[in-house]
Amino acid sequence: MSEVMINREHKDRLFRLLFGHDKNKINLLSLYNAINHTNYVNPEELEITTMDDCIYMKMKNDVSVLLYQVLALYEQQSSWNPNMPLRGFFYFSHLYEKYIAVHELNIYGKKLIKIPTPQYIVFYNGTDMEFDEETLRLSDAFDNPVDIGGFEWTATVKNINLGHNSELLESCIVLKQYAQFVDKIRCYRRELDDIKKAADITIQECIKEGILAEFLIAHRAEVYDVILTEYDEEFVMNALREECREEGLAEGRVEGRAEEREVGLRNLIETIQELKVSKEDAVQKVQIRYQLNRQDAEDKVEQYWK
Repeated sequence: MSEVMINREHKDRLFRLLFGHDKNKINLLSLYNAINHTNYVNPEELEITTMDDCIYMKMKNDVSVLLYQVLALYEQQSSWNPNMPLRGFFYFSHLYEKYIAVHELNIYGKKLIKIPTPQYIVFYNGTDMEFDEETLRLSDAFDNPVDIGGFEWTATVKNINLGHNSELLESCIVLKQYAQFVDKIRCYRRELDDIKKAADITIQECIKEGILAEFLIAHRAEVYDVILTEYDEEFVMNALREECREEGLAEGRVEGRAEEREVGLRNLIETIQELKVSKEDAVQKVQIRYQLNRQDAEDKVEQYWK
């Protein structure tokens, strides 16, 4: 496996490059129309509300948009995560706080204030689950039955791999071409076992075949950076998950056994080091996975870093 240096300063992902910027509002409007079966034509009516400074549990915030009092959050995920409702709940709370502040609304008054209707869509293009659409519910995480609190929050997950949700992909050509691009990357990655070569071939081939061609010509270097970042991170995380399974880390964490937790932590750090991940990134991963403060995470990495 050839080594790939991760561009840690690059914040965007390919999905956000395509849909999350003012210069690509026409793509975002097409996506919005495809999801909601609408026919809006003026992309300037879209207000992109993505909050770049709001990251919960390293969740890469892709695109949020306000249009005709619908507040939509669109996320792309390549790994299955049942905690998306909770993550979206945190994110929307920040969006509503910002909306209320900007419009100077009084939430303590006697008059009912009106807020935009939320829409939370997760576009899944991973390989470990087979479905067309799933509704994830926050109530599945509640310790007590949902009827006690009477509260619900959901995330609608749509599979955008080729062969799934064909009607949606046909309704938004950019989303379809994004799915084709990702499919090519995966195929060449498996065939060549080299993400750099896979990226080069995929970009060249897609330009030739008219798949995101104009976008790739204009942003070729940026897209190349994004590919190396996303797919190297995906490789690292898959390796870490496998290591956790082999060492019984999950079981140790759930049951709270200190000895197993320490063994799992040591193995995790050693695996991270073997994967050529920097010590700084190792600290961040350990801090998040074990819910440690910064200093404790640094101490653990220093203890087991060879």
